[in-house]
Amino acid sequence: MAPISFARGLPAPECLPVEELADCARAAVERDGTTILNYGPVAGYQPLREWVAERHGVEPSQVLVTNGSLQGLSLLAGVLTKPGDRVLLEGPTYDRALHISARHQVEPVPLAMDEDGLDPAEIELPAAFLYTIPTFQNPSGRTLPRERRQALAELAREGKLLVVEDDPYSLVRYEGERLPSIYQLAEGQGVVYSFSFSKIAAPGLRVGYLIGPADLIAKLDGLAVQTYLAPSFLAQATIHEFVSRGRLEPNIERVAGLLKGRRDAMLEAFEQELPEGTTWSTPNGGYFTWVDFPEGTDSAKLLDLATERGVTFVKGSDFYPREGGESSARLAFSFVSTDEIRDGVRLLAAATEELLASPMAV
Repeated sequence: MAPISFARGLPAPECLPVEELADCARAAVERDGTTILNYGPVAGYQPLREWVAERHGVEPSQVLVTNGSLQGLSLLAGVLTKPGDRVLLEGPTYDRALHISARHQVEPVPLAMDEDGLDPAEIELPAAFLYTIPTFQNPSGRTLPRERRQALAELAREGKLLVVEDDPYSLVRYEGERLPSIYQLAEGQGVVYSFSFSKIAAPGLRVGYLIGPADLIAKLDGLAVQTYLAPSFLAQATIHEFVSRGRLEPNIERVAGLLKGRRDAMLEAFEQELPEGTTWSTPNGGYFTWVDFPEGTDSAKLLDLATERGVTFVKGSDFYPREGGESSARLAFSFVSTDEIRDGVRLLAAATEELLASPMAV
């Protein structure tokens, strides 16, 4: 039997609007095939750039459509940093951001998080930029409250810190009031906003975008054109057709409904199964929760035991540049069924009990 995987933040198959996207792709090719099946501007499919610009109240020249949000972060690092620069990020943070930091030879400086995310008062300047996922953060699931967002926005508006706000999860909300982005609070000053359609439409299309000052977008465009001749206009035109038909919001509502049940099942299973002394985040949306096992638990050893029992996760230390997260784990609830979640947490709890009962725990 295949292992139950809590490792990757994939949308469940039923979250993907396959038939709708197939029809959108067909319509896009029939309407604009000679454009989208050819080379074109590296900044992206112009109708989609215009749609994004109108949605955010900016000019199209401030929009770069990317091959998912990760490519945008890589381009930003290429333009904004040089080897040895300090880049601030959350501790824990998205592991792929750490890979990008290593590739560009910058110094990643993790900012400690509490249940409300990073504390702006702990920021030490100067830094090339701050990379943050303020809403339903990957990997912790935590959300930065409005007052901390406002503090970051003020630093950005005053020109003290460039903030790169990665926002792939905020629309996948299960409950609670939607908070303004840091970009909105800063009125676009000193903040680069990154978004992806991967979590609300389909990750396989690889469509995201960056919004920033026009001069920065032009520099990113210049780097992008040296990296690839043209983006996937077919994928971008498919997304444009999808949003133009008014299908985005209904699909977000549908996806959130499907994933809320999985989130609820995981939190309920934690309450019932995990040993005393274990704590976890309670996300109001997104794909992940963060688990802190009892003090002294080695999550790397726990992963080995859990894998033998048939369940996997990502150990917490993978989300730190150096030390950190040794007794923690990220669990994704987005792909597995509620039955698999209950069974997987039960297996994880058994592995945890076995580890805690043995000298291997420390």
